[in-house]
Amino acid sequence: MTGQGKAHLDAQYGMLTGIAAEAGVSLSTVSKVVHRRRDVSPATRDRVEELLARHGYVRPWDHEATIPRQMVVVFRDLSGPYTLEVVRGIVDAAGLVGVDVVTGTTSVRPISHWLKECVALGALGLIVVISMLTEEDQRHIVEQKLPVVLVDPLSTPVLGIPTIGVTNWSGAKEAVQHLLELGHTRIGMIAGRSHSPAGSARLHGYRAALEEAGIEFDSAIVRATDFDYEEALAATLHVLRVADRPTALFAASDAQAMGVLEAARQCGLSVPRDLTVMSFDDTLVAAMACPPLSAVRQPFEELGHEATRVLIQLHEGRPPASLRIELATKLVLRTSTAPPPAGT
Repeated sequence: MTGQGKAHLDAQYGMLTGIAAEAGVSLSTVSKVVHRRRDVSPATRDRVEELLARHGYVRPWDHEATIPRQMVVVFRDLSGPYTLEVVRGIVDAAGLVGVDVVTGTTSVRPISHWLKECVALGALGLIVVISMLTEEDQRHIVEQKLPVVLVDPLSTPVLGIPTIGVTNWSGAKEAVQHLLELGHTRIGMIAGRSHSPAGSARLHGYRAALEEAGIEFDSAIVRATDFDYEEALAATLHVLRVADRPTALFAASDAQAMGVLEAARQCGLSVPRDLTVMSFDDTLVAAMACPPLSAVRQPFEELGHEATRVLIQLHEGRPPASLRIELATKLVLRTSTAPPPAGT
């Protein structure tokens, strides 16, 4: 890419961010207007179009291409609510700069295949979401200087590969602190696997909140699973059958929280009357659960845009200012959380 092309891309991307702020809408809404989608109100569309024209924005397909038209995004699988939220953020961000997204999974084809596919396609780079990279894969990425960005990897990468995630530790700690403020002292957790940096950080945030409150950690009411509904269901049934069962459970993901809700139903417990449930993610299913889940919200749209921005930087030969980027989480309260039952 020429220096002029890089400057054009940076200017266009920054311009869209500024337009979103000036119009008082999300970057995703600006993306919809840019792509002339119909699911935007006429007033909002007119306002954004006015700002696009005023700032001299040129749609990518109306301008000579300045970057490769494809990028590859690989997930462990495409079945969970988290995956859908992240892929939407990435697709929207890529669309703003005229780049198509090729998606795949590591459940059938390993990362090494997708690295080769990325080169064969002439793509600008590869984003890997919640997957495990082998040492050989990591060494190949670093030695060949391949543009690769990791989002919530399942293992800590070697130096030189940028990762993007959220403030898992502080988000989890804030969630548990809220449960403590409600009056719960017997708080269990359906945690992620210890090898996952995100899962480990959320567990440590949980433990930190308990420690600050002077509550001893009890392994009997903590179980680690994949970020998975079925495993969480089985783990929760075990936790709810201990002699002194918890009055609140903190799940490390929405998928796990759905397993917690089903386990509570099977045990004849009402949420939140008999059991308070707190989740982490706040994907679309959290608000649609019964009851709607209180959760630590991940900024999925921002995750997608940041991953895309960093990948384009790497493609241009510009390393990011930091190899680890953490975006802030936010606690969202709904009706799955309440004070503990009287007398507990």
